[in-house]
Amino acid sequence: MSESKEPQPAAATTDIPSQYDPRAAEERWYAVWESRGDFTPSAGAPGEPYSIVIPPPNVTGYLHMGHALQHTLMDILTRRRRMQHFKSLWLPGTDHAGIATQVVVEKQLKAETGQTRQELGREDFEKKVWDWREHSGGTIQRQIRREGASVDWTRERFTLDEGLSHAVREVFVTLFEEGLIYRGVRMVNWCIEHGALSDLESPKDEVKGALTEIRYPVKDHPDEFITVATTRPETMLGDTAVAVHPKDERYSHLLGKQLVLPLLGREIPVVADEAVEAEFGTGAVKVTPAHDPTDLAIGERHNLPQVVVIGPDGVMTDAAGPYAGLDRFEARKKVVEDLEAQGLLGDVKDYVHQVPQCQRCHRVIEPMLSEQWFLDVKDMADAALAVVNDGRTKFVPERWTKVYTDWMENIQPWCISRQLWWGHRIPAWYCTNGHATVSRETPSTCVMCGEAGLVQDEDVLDTWFSSALWPFSTLGWPEKTADLEAFYPTTVLVTGFDIIFFWVARMMMMGLKFMGDVPFREVVITGLILDGHGKKMSKTRNNVIDPLDVFAEYGVDATRFTLAAAAQAGSDIRWKNDRVEEYRNFTNKIWNASRFVLMNVGEAEPKWIDTPEQPAKLADRWILARFHRTAGIVNRALDDYRFHEAAGELYRFIWDDFCSWYIELSKPLVATRDAVTDEVLAARHRIVYILENSMRLLSPFMPYLTEEIWQRLPGADRQAVPSVGLGAYPVSDPASIDVDAEARMGAVLDLITKVRNVRSEMNLGSKPVTLYVATADAAVREVIAASEAELKRLGRVETLLIGDTIPEIGVAARDVVAGAEIAVPLSGLIDIETERVRLQKELEKAVKERAPMVGKLGNASFVERAAAEVVETTRARVAELDVRIARLEELVATMNG
Repeated sequence: MSESKEPQPAAATTDIPSQYDPRAAEERWYAVWESRGDFTPSAGAPGEPYSIVIPPPNVTGYLHMGHALQHTLMDILTRRRRMQHFKSLWLPGTDHAGIATQVVVEKQLKAETGQTRQELGREDFEKKVWDWREHSGGTIQRQIRREGASVDWTRERFTLDEGLSHAVREVFVTLFEEGLIYRGVRMVNWCIEHGALSDLESPKDEVKGALTEIRYPVKDHPDEFITVATTRPETMLGDTAVAVHPKDERYSHLLGKQLVLPLLGREIPVVADEAVEAEFGTGAVKVTPAHDPTDLAIGERHNLPQVVVIGPDGVMTDAAGPYAGLDRFEARKKVVEDLEAQGLLGDVKDYVHQVPQCQRCHRVIEPMLSEQWFLDVKDMADAALAVVNDGRTKFVPERWTKVYTDWMENIQPWCISRQLWWGHRIPAWYCTNGHATVSRETPSTCVMCGEAGLVQDEDVLDTWFSSALWPFSTLGWPEKTADLEAFYPTTVLVTGFDIIFFWVARMMMMGLKFMGDVPFREVVITGLILDGHGKKMSKTRNNVIDPLDVFAEYGVDATRFTLAAAAQAGSDIRWKNDRVEEYRNFTNKIWNASRFVLMNVGEAEPKWIDTPEQPAKLADRWILARFHRTAGIVNRALDDYRFHEAAGELYRFIWDDFCSWYIELSKPLVATRDAVTDEVLAARHRIVYILENSMRLLSPFMPYLTEEIWQRLPGADRQAVPSVGLGAYPVSDPASIDVDAEARMGAVLDLITKVRNVRSEMNLGSKPVTLYVATADAAVREVIAASEAELKRLGRVETLLIGDTIPEIGVAARDVVAGAEIAVPLSGLIDIETERVRLQKELEKAVKERAPMVGKLGNASFVERAAAEVVETTRARVAELDVRIARLEELVATMNG
């Protein structure tokens, strides 16, 4: 990385651009943070460790909104702990993504040379993949930097780098030596192009197919049949039984009898098995142990033969008799035709069902018996289940614990081999006698017979195998490194619900097995990012949103804040650009407020970021109380991973309390051009103090904006603390939370708001008004009287009259605030009749708009069939109109006297 010159803090009063330029800030600061080592903790440094390992994106990948969400949340957590002086490590890296990467390079090879990988050869193909990774595979790293992610790039890892490859081989050989890894024949998901696949690599898609009924004649009773239904008629050629429920009286007389397999004439038994659902269909099912996992289990219970009729290439085998050599789907058509010709075809119905397909080539997956390498994980799963049950690792939200436990309680041996060339090659070598030698180093002779000239297994390990070691292999295991000692177990994992079993559970098993401790204390599960209509984003729907495009239009900070504000307890998020626009406006609001402060406070006052003396004025006590209350809420929310709550509190405090109110309340002193008195200095000190603390509180969410502002603040010691992200994270001081000041100032602000609303509703513009306030509460009268100057200036009130009651004043806008009745006389300010007519028209318009919406919501068909977003929007609009109508009715009544 090229060296970058650190920007120097600008003079507070001379270099304050009128507009915030997010892209300039992003380009300026990330290089500084990285080159200065802000994100690189020393394993031996003092402080409590805090560590997160990034879920490694595929090296082939590009950022999507799910990445942006998870990376934002991880960065908020890491930046905050760093500011709390934890020894904070966020470790980055990428996954070699076996099948995904191989497919990409194969396509590139075909496009460039017309060759297949088989024609090129394994060694040359692997070199080509490494070349591709070096020159084209760094996209994801650049994009992570673009997010502002404070990862430690000096510790970046890759699942195929030398250290991790060493760890993978050590784990494999150890588990083999313990008898947990073995080679055997089991049912796997088989793609005719890419071989054995995991369930995650074989997602199910909805397919319109056919449910075909087949009639199986009873031996010696040609007029009696058992009818079964199947979506894969070609597999009936491999049937070795028909199963019924043992208590199904319809078939009790046939138990133990033989049926004649249609088309092939082979005899197969009728067996009783409780796995059969007697109420479903005919209550009888065909049993094809070699081509269906459920059938395999039934076959094993009844010692049925396994007849393989579909080969690894998707072509029918010799066991399929006259159908041998046909493609599986051609055979399906031919089987149905022949069944019909022989009178053994029942009903054929259209049938929509879920069919697993290869994630890469989209070919239909075949359940197939195959010789593969397996890992017996039962005992490891029991241990991983126990640590969640006893609370050593917790899921957030807790409801995801059940997904984890359900998987672990029903776990099966893990097929860890893949028929690929890119990945961790299985460390097993074979001699010509078929013996396998598994070794940490490349062996020269067979351990069983001593034969030389061994050949290594062609398969590679499932990508998830190396990923399962990620929390400790990335820290240097199997060596006893300082990083491993300092940062394992990691603190928290932030990931998606879809890989709880495929990744989270396997990391738990491997961490406990090889480290003797859980890999992380908490697992935070995020939801999906959906489009604005609540649909999952996908290329086929053409609704994918590129976060880089959002960054370019709205800025990284606004995007990050949008994601954090929507990140609620693992719930899915509907993405709407108007929310990002709202938070871009938030960044501009902060910039403009900061610009006002910095242009007025000057540079000469030292240590203005230190705590000011306890103020006497209500507004000053109020803003300090609001800040410390907000700091407490934000810290508690982040401790519990309630990101949306933390973001919401920050937004309310900074936008409403600080920018909208306190700056306006402080302007007479802060912006004065008169003599600089002690009172003026104190006011400027307080506003800088609140701004500086606010920037530190906001920094984990908006690192670029806060750095730009913080670097310009007067009074900071930038030699000791060069960045806002290295300052102390604010904590709440209970002594500064003045409940009385909050209540009193709240009443004053509500009163100003009500007066402003009257101005808007009555089209008063800037005309001065008289304000009557009536209350029997002496404390309320005192508060309002003490705030007369603020009320007059911010509410444009010419005359303030406070008493026990409001006298007869004619037509007036009236309301209630803090138990006090208020009134603004309107005579002389507006044309009463004209205003009455205008308000009446607005009321009629609102009522007219509301009526059809209420009708729709009362229609059960609309509520059930309309898009959820439409129903939700309609309800929200009706609620808005209800409030609007109520207020307009009040105003019309006022006009009518």
